[in-house]
Amino acid sequence: MSRKKQKYGGFLLTEIIVAIALLGLIISSLAVSLRGFARFNRYQLVTQRCIAAAQAQLDSITATGKPIAGEDSQRLWPGLTITVNESPGADQWRGLTLAQATAAGKAYSKEVKVSLRRYIAPQPTPNERGGEIAAAGKD
Repeated sequence: MSRKKQKYGGFLLTEIIVAIALLGLIISSLAVSLRGFARFNRYQLVTQRCIAAAQAQLDSITATGKPIAGEDSQRLWPGLTITVNESPGADQWRGLTLAQATAAGKAYSKEVKVSLRRYIAPQPTPNERGGEIAAAGKD
């Protein structure tokens, strides 16, 4: 009697195990890279918030002569430490005020620190402004 060789269709167990192992390796490497992207994105977000906070402080000093109050800055930019220093200008900047705003925050384990400076002209007093307007009206 002759026996026919029987051929089975489908996958072998070893093929399925190898495919699952490769799939797991690909998924784990994707998860690691996504975590790196998330960390970098958080760092960029904190950097942007520090720049915005420092610019807003300098704009406030330029417009009103004083920085944004501490409780307002904490409400607008929670988690950031904002400091403002003012000093008189030197050399060709004499007569102006140098305002420096520094904002610092933390993105995971990295410290982000942004420091911006601006020279600001002195604010005229109300009497000076009124005198200038009155003098301009006489012409």
